[in-house]
Amino acid sequence: MRLDSDLLEAFESSIEGRVSDGVFRWSPDPSICVVIAAGGYPGVSESGKVISGLERANAVDGVKVFHAGTILLNGEFTTSGGRVLGVTARAATLESAVARAYQAVDCIHFEGMQYRHDIAHRRLKRQGKG
Repeated sequence: MRLDSDLLEAFESSIEGRVSDGVFRWSPDPSICVVIAAGGYPGVSESGKVISGLERANAVDGVKVFHAGTILLNGEFTTSGGRVLGVTARAATLESAVARAYQAVDCIHFEGMQYRHDIAHRRLKRQGKG
């Protein structure tokens, strides 16, 4: 999320052994990731649960939803592993990034869905914002 350069160029530079020749720009903005897990995780996780709200979540400014334990079946994303999605947000402040990530998480639903509600809260508390 913080890479402001072309990701494909970074991959090609790495493969061709010329990473030191590349100019890669990184945003100073903070980013966070809230992992959404399936019911039963970290034990035996539940699979086959239909996931809704992904388009709405991805529409939140500064947010990208990364798939991990998902599969596309009959035009619908369903759970297929323990760590299902990584809802990642970037913003000018950590407080804004946290708010964006959880705003996007609130758009997503599937049976048994679970996630931590305290991502970055220790850091925000140290900054006097949490």
